[in-house]
Amino acid sequence: MDSVNPKRILVVGAGHVGLYAALRLSKKLKSREAEVIVVDPQPHMTYQPFLPEASAGNISPRHAVVPLRRELRRCKVLAGTVTRIDHDRKTALVQPISGPTREVRYDHVVVAPGSVSRTLPIPGLHEHGIGFKTIGEAIFLRNHVLDRLDVAAATTDPEVRRRALTFVFVGGGYAGIEALAEMEDMARDALRYYPELKPEDMRWVLVEATQRVLPEVDRDMGAYTVQQLLKRNMDIRLDTRLESCVDGIVKLSDGDSFPTDTIVWTAGVKPSPMLDATNFPRDERRRVTCLPTLQIVDGDRVVEGAWSAGDCAAVPDLTKEPGNYCSPSAQHAVRQAARMADNIVNVVRGREPVNYKHKHAGSVASLGLHKGVAQVYGVKMTGWPAWFMHRTYHMSRIPSVNRKVRVVVDWTLAFFLKREVVALGQLHDPREEFAEASQPVSTR
Repeated sequence: MDSVNPKRILVVGAGHVGLYAALRLSKKLKSREAEVIVVDPQPHMTYQPFLPEASAGNISPRHAVVPLRRELRRCKVLAGTVTRIDHDRKTALVQPISGPTREVRYDHVVVAPGSVSRTLPIPGLHEHGIGFKTIGEAIFLRNHVLDRLDVAAATTDPEVRRRALTFVFVGGGYAGIEALAEMEDMARDALRYYPELKPEDMRWVLVEATQRVLPEVDRDMGAYTVQQLLKRNMDIRLDTRLESCVDGIVKLSDGDSFPTDTIVWTAGVKPSPMLDATNFPRDERRRVTCLPTLQIVDGDRVVEGAWSAGDCAAVPDLTKEPGNYCSPSAQHAVRQAARMADNIVNVVRGREPVNYKHKHAGSVASLGLHKGVAQVYGVKMTGWPAWFMHRTYHMSRIPSVNRKVRVVVDWTLAFFLKREVVALGQLHDPREEFAEASQPVSTR
């Protein structure tokens, strides 16, 4: 261990893996041992399991994100984007949010840029689709849905109303199911203020390419989820693909076609394209290849000083047969981050790294207020107990006491106060009104 020249650890990305790893490294390593630098274009980490709750107005959007500089006080936070990693030279090029590109040298690099939405070349999707992976997308969707209620209530044209009140969600994984259920719950709650509209006027459509939803749980739990959604008069299309949505006209593989103003895409993720700017080995799914120790590996050769985990990494799952990899879930990401940080500490201090091994504990999902489904260590729950477990688990997992307290306060107030159902659409284009008012007056 070199006490004169501390090791420099560069953490690329401040999602679940990056934040937890940096936080643990900064606590376990003394300043004379290592300096931890975190690079991310956003000033916060988004706790993605809370996106549906934030979108539905159950918690404040600010409480679903964790400020980096508040949590990582012993780290150096650099607001910018890594545009190139040359591990042969152990350098990274960083483009700050403003100013010239910087070169950052390191001894160890944690490659954790996470994932982005995995889209398909579907005509019209680029122009009309809405993602559900960031806090901005979640709040945009909330404002958009409430705005569509206003449009429907104000119009006298039945076609305009039908289009405005048709909401399509593509993808039946956890993100899609929770987003659909929470948004329908919110919209139904909002209708009490719209005497012009009835719940049956709304049409909520789920499009899933496979024959089941929630593949992370047993089939009976997926079937229960579908039954609950059907009881709420939702239109569930299994074994169906979205083939086109040009001009907002949804065309499905089952031959159905209808207009809509809302198409939410939640059909999976893929590794961040930032990995294309590195010279690290990748597998056929473009993930960084790793050992169970979370060290990056090129064939049989360990890439010294390079580590990865989370959605962008192919990490062998030692609890299953050889050839299986850990799923891209927050559950694995948080635990991999802790194991990886401890392994980096081991290497810095001259010890051997330890394999990551975690048997998937199960999954929990919210289906709206007081409704849920859970399968944890083989125990299956539905309804209120599952919903309560969902909230308890994620409250325990979000970093920092500050955020835990604020989320609990939000939930507590929701028991006594009605849900806020006002759209703040001007947030998405705040200069529009001023730009119109400040246009030069023509003298001609």
